[in-house]
Order: sequence, then C-alpha cells, then structure tokens
Amino acid sequence: MHESGELLTVGFFKHLLVYAILPIVILLRLRVAKSRWKMSLLRKIAYFSAGLALLFGSALLIYQSLSSEMRNNPEMRYLLTPGNYVVSLARVLTANENNHLEKKIPLTTEAVYIGDAKPKLIVMVVGETARAANWGLNGYDRQTTPELAKRDLVNYPNVSSCGTSTAVSVPCMFSPWGRDNYDGSAIEQHESLLDVLKLAGFDVLWIDNQSGCKGVCDRVTSIKTDSSPHQRDCIQGECFDDSLREALEAHTKDLNKNTVIVLHEMGNHGPSYYKRYPKAYEKFMPVCRQDDLSQCDAKSIVNAYDNAILYNDHVLSGMIDDLKKQDRYDTTLIYASDHGESLGEDGVYLHGLPYLIAPDEQTHVPMIWWLSKNILRDEGIDYSCIQSEATSLHSHANLFHTILGLAQVKTDVYDPSLDMAASCKSP
Repeated sequence: MHESGELLTVGFFKHLLVYAILPIVILLRLRVAKSRWKMSLLRKIAYFSAGLALLFGSALLIYQSLSSEMRNNPEMRYLLTPGNYVVSLARVLTANENNHLEKKIPLTTEAVYIGDAKPKLIVMVVGETARAANWGLNGYDRQTTPELAKRDLVNYPNVSSCGTSTAVSVPCMFSPWGRDNYDGSAIEQHESLLDVLKLAGFDVLWIDNQSGCKGVCDRVTSIKTDSSPHQRDCIQGECFDDSLREALEAHTKDLNKNTVIVLHEMGNHGPSYYKRYPKAYEKFMPVCRQDDLSQCDAKSIVNAYDNAILYNDHVLSGMIDDLKKQDRYDTTLIYASDHGESLGEDGVYLHGLPYLIAPDEQTHVPMIWWLSKNILRDEGIDYSCIQSEATSLHSHANLFHTILGLAQVKTDVYDPSLDMAASCKSP
C-alpha cells in the first residue's frame, strides 16, 4: 500500500484522463448498428475462430524456437496482453492469504554444525534497488561509498541478480537455485536457507525495514522496525535504515550461541529516492523531490539516487564498526542488493522488467563482504585469496552456499563450487 501510493501521482491521473477516460467517453457516444442475435453470435464465433487459427498457425511455424524460448524464459508469459492481466487478476481474487504459511518441502533433512571455535554471528544485509553502476567502490565517477572505502573488506564488482524485483530476487537469494537454474515454483514450494540454518541449531532472526521477506522468514523469528512517530529514525510510518543498525546492536548484546541475523533494507527504493536518506546526506544537488519522475530532469533524479547510496554507505560502515567490537564471536557481514534500477537510460525508469529484456542497470548489483580477524583465523580462510578472486563473475547463487560454508554446516544441499571462500580455506 505504502509503496504503490508513491506511484499514484497527479501525472498518473492526467495520463488516465487523456488516454483512458476521454476515449471511453467518445466511444460511449458512438451508435452501434444492431443486428439479429443469431447473426451477431455467428459473426463473433467466426472472428474468434479465425483469431485462434491465426494464433496457432503462427505458433506452429516457429514452434521449435518459441518452445525453447518460453521454457528458458518463463517470465515472457507476463508480456502476453491481455492474458497476463486476466490470469493475474484471477490469481489475486482466488489467493488464499494463508498460502505462505502452508507447510513447505524441506531442502534437506540433515544439517549439522561441525565447528568447534567461538560462537558465530553472521549478518546478511539484503539491500534494496542499489545498482552497481552508481557504487563508488566499483569505480563510479562519484565517491558514493567513502566510508566503506576506508574499511578492510572485499568488494565484488561483477555480481548479477537473480531477478529484477524484490518478489523474485529475495526468495531466490535464500535458495540453492540461482538464475542459471531458476525455478520459481520450486523456490516457492521449498523451505529456505534460514530453515537449514535453524535445523543446524542456529538462532535465526529477520529484521525488516521494508515490505516483508516474501515468505523466506515465515518459519523463523522476524520483527519489523518500529515506525512509530517517537522513533528518531522514523517519519510518517517509514524508517531510515539506521534503525536496522540500532536493532542489530540491541539484538547482539546478549547472544550465547551461533546466530544468523538478516537485515532487510529500505535502501534506494524508488521512485521517491529523496525520502530514503536524512537531510545530512544530501550531498549531491539539486535533488528531485517528486514522486513522479517525469517532472524532474535526469541530473536531479541521479543526485537523489546517489544520496541514498551515500547514506547506505554510512549505514553499512556503522554495522561493520559495531561488529568489530564483538570479540566474543566470530563475526562477518555480507551485503548484496536484491536488484538494480533504471534511472532513465533509454527512457526506462525504476525496475521489474522481465529478465530477458532487462538492461544491465537492473541486473548488475553491488556486493561486499567483511570478515573479522577471528573468523579468518578460526576457519582458516586466506583473505588475500578471497580478494584476488573478487573480480570474477559472481551472482546471488553464491550467497546460499557461502553462508552455509561460513556457518560450518554440513548438509547435502551445500555446493562448495559456489562457496566464495571454499577454495581459499586451508585443508
């Protein structure tokens, strides 16, 4: 409700008035010649039959390439208008609101913690709508990550997302299937990485500052940041991401066992980029202060977006600094954005295009990894080795297996070839 409200702008309703309501009014004034019902029915049957014949005839001519394309890119069916609207409407009207709570298929029946060092505290930050092109650590001409640049961490410049929307990417990030083997139905029907970690005896906590976990955290403890007016970092029911840092600090004071905490950011969620950061981080000016991006010039849109990246840099750096103080645990933090964003390139804005036709701005995302000295020592990880491999191609598919490897969980769903640290561990 809150997110869609930002899209209901004056410009949107003007567009509807001109391109929908006005044509409908004109059509209502046209006189339709009436014919006998039998003739009318026969004519409609003939039109419908001819349309079906044309459709199937065309499909048969290109069946081999079409079937392969539809099988490899199932999201193409969402482009078939008006079928996409009809089917989606039917699904919404018949959906069971308890579907996401139904029993899921376990990914595995055996997951055992095999570590013997200090308790582990693994923090995964799920970013929102941050694109690699505007990430300072990736060589962007603006330094949008000045604080992270001062931290000793690993930056991954060549990471591809699993999807172009939160609804696709977030469940995929916590599944063993990446984009190359993407199966939305299997992801929806199965449990997630968090369930495997819970099975291995880890405490698992999801802290959300966004629109929910898309079913990923339904079977573990989850909380939402307090958006009440008295909160320092919250305005009009929405909190800045520093509230996640405060929540992380509060929930790590008295830990006594292996723990995984997932923090889901508001990040750079559009179109109202100017609402995603406090005034103190408005470095790049002028800024677009419209929910309707068509009312702003390209530079002001990018400025607002970059300011949100700059603020996220502050949030992540603060989390790393807080984790450095945790000497009772082996600590680590992984950050990855769920998808990118178009800022007007080729006339495209926001995100959510089918992956087949989505531009690089929507699928190329930033990712960083910070490891404490304790976890490097206790797990025998060669830090220089990880640094040297960081420029290779990576994707959301690496997250599932890298976190299982860090957690030292033995399970049959773990694939060491996708673990970003496996080849850098001493035998």
